[in-house]
Amino acid sequence: MTAPEHATGYVPNPSYSQEDWDEVSDTPELTDGEIAELRPNGEGLPTDLADAFKRLAGRPKSEAKAVPVSLRVPPNVLAAYKAAGAGWQTRMNEALAAALAPKKMKLRWRTKMKAFKRGKKRGRIGMTARKGKAA
Repeated sequence: MTAPEHATGYVPNPSYSQEDWDEVSDTPELTDGEIAELRPNGEGLPTDLADAFKRLAGRPKSEAKAVPVSLRVPPNVLAAYKAAGAGWQTRMNEALAAALAPKKMKLRWRTKMKAFKRGKKRGRIGMTARKGKAA
């Protein structure tokens, strides 16, 4: 009787190929003694390597630490942010920060027929600037 070409139990998927499965299929399961000897959190690693893993773990440290606050918002506003999916707190924070940004000059089209007929030049014809007003 001949040995099968490929190891059994492989289910096709994008994460790993049949060749990957074949390569590790003969790896024996850990014994109870080997499991008892396992050490968590890099205890078996060299000190400098374990320290490097600890430094890189978690989110990057922020220069300006956020301050927790309690804020009351209308239910429909909260529902709208949450409906947009994960990260709603970040999007809400960005909207609050954008409100503090200096107002940019918004350009608004306005027909100034008298000025146009008199030949006055104002940059682009019919365009005026109004500070702080939406277009």
